[in-house]
Amino acid sequence: MAVQPEGAPCWADAMFSDVEGAKSFYGDVLGWTFGESAPEYGNYTQAYANGKAVAAVVPPMPGQESEPQWCLYFASQDAVETAGKIREAGGEVLMEPMEVGDFGTMCLARDPSGVMFGVWQGGTHEGFEAMAEPGAYCWAEVFTREPEKSDAFFPAVFSYSAKQMEDDQVDFRIFDLGDRSVLGRMTMTDDFPPEVPPYINVYFTVADCDDAVARATRLGGVLRFGPVDTPFGRFAAISDPQGANFSVIDVTKTEGEMPKLTDVS
Repeated sequence: MAVQPEGAPCWADAMFSDVEGAKSFYGDVLGWTFGESAPEYGNYTQAYANGKAVAAVVPPMPGQESEPQWCLYFASQDAVETAGKIREAGGEVLMEPMEVGDFGTMCLARDPSGVMFGVWQGGTHEGFEAMAEPGAYCWAEVFTREPEKSDAFFPAVFSYSAKQMEDDQVDFRIFDLGDRSVLGRMTMTDDFPPEVPPYINVYFTVADCDDAVARATRLGGVLRFGPVDTPFGRFAAISDPQGANFSVIDVTKTEGEMPKLTDVS
């Protein structure tokens, strides 16, 4: 794939205390195969769908054990410059831009509402080799209890334009890069237990949503929502056996009319 433009989601990885368990789970649910782990890079292990790199899993660094969660990376032409924009917009840089061999430069940050994400300045590793194919990344949404903070932050850092969904029941916004929608923002309601922190929910494409849910729950995953048919596809939200949240979506099975969206100035 071509290098993603500035601000486009370009990679996803997750830290698991039980990497072999994660490989077994996602291998069955999403059909992933895995490359050799790289000891010189903390045993970082890439996942492949049909031979194309789509994500990675890694064990935690000693002393950095935390609840597993998927981390979405946004493309940057200059990670140092992006880190500066993150600070200017009220975000927090958790890990300063760091070169990862000749693969690229990474940075970890949090938006003002507490949502963690990554920045990736590609080198020899440009990011996703496939998107919106079975097993590959498809979409992501910021889940936050303080939407006004995220709504101001992400367009300030990545030059997004925004559209608000016209729905009295759901507070949902879409961020665009040019004419391409790249990220959603959902307000967390009281349905979310208070101990669940704000996060970015990553969607992976599947050929059959119900089959993926059945596989996930059989392997110890927890169905959080769905499956449900939408104009975007049939999807379900799942927690894996180690607690990392993600969603699966069959983009070929759509139902209903697209929601009305209003440009936000």
